[in-house]
Amino acid sequence: MASPTRFTLTEHSPTLWRVTFDNPPVNLIDSTMTSELDEVFTRAEKSDRVAVIVFDSADPEFFMAHYDLSAKDELDHVLAHPEEVHPYTALLTRLTKLPFATISSVRGIARGAGSEFLLATDMRFASLEKAVIGQFEIGMSAIAGGGPATRLPGLVGRGRTFEILYGGLDLDGARAEQYGYVNRAFPDAELDSFVDELATRISSFDLQTIRDVKRFVNVATLRPDAEFKDQMDAFWAAVNRPAQQHVAGKLFEAGLQQRSELERDLPQWVTRFQYRAGAGEGQ
Repeated sequence: MASPTRFTLTEHSPTLWRVTFDNPPVNLIDSTMTSELDEVFTRAEKSDRVAVIVFDSADPEFFMAHYDLSAKDELDHVLAHPEEVHPYTALLTRLTKLPFATISSVRGIARGAGSEFLLATDMRFASLEKAVIGQFEIGMSAIAGGGPATRLPGLVGRGRTFEILYGGLDLDGARAEQYGYVNRAFPDAELDSFVDELATRISSFDLQTIRDVKRFVNVATLRPDAEFKDQMDAFWAAVNRPAQQHVAGKLFEAGLQQRSELERDLPQWVTRFQYRAGAGEGQ
């Protein structure tokens, strides 16, 4: 495969790989990153030796900000081909089923699609001081499309899922650990060493046994794939409505997808631009 442009791939050993997101200015996930990750997954499966992939970020402030919301051609394609499964939905579904362990090491902001990526990995470990995790989409008049309505209840429970998806607020590392959004949260200076030690330990074990663990846990925990297509379809339908377009337009004017105070505090900014039909510019 060609060298990826949205992240770096480090093969620490034949059994332990690391994907480090590096897509300035704020580590957006887009169609290019989706296809590049898919290529990595294919290569890892074909190697027949990979036991663990760790996902982290080169940017200590942004793990993965959210999905790239500027691609109008993507919206046009989705609306013209409703029968298709969106590539990001397919990627996350594939991620949950990879025949080896996957670990997210969260330092920085992981909102929207960034949070959804974390939820599709087997384990999530976070920095107490620097992790910021959440689903802000309701503030943009859209449902989260990458499956948190399906994946969160098994981790945090029904009530807290509603709190996260209705409220659209951030959780810091401590709160994310308390809720079960992440496995554990560590002082930032200790996060890397813990993740490295755990990943190295797992990578030393028998690969067939790792595959068996993944298979049986998935049997007990995974929901039908169709649920994820339905949620992504609902997201893109929202993107085509005036309410979402109003909020998104105002946010882009104010610094969305740039290294800005808006991106650092997005859940608060979205409240400034809420749309009300018949109210002109909205609130």
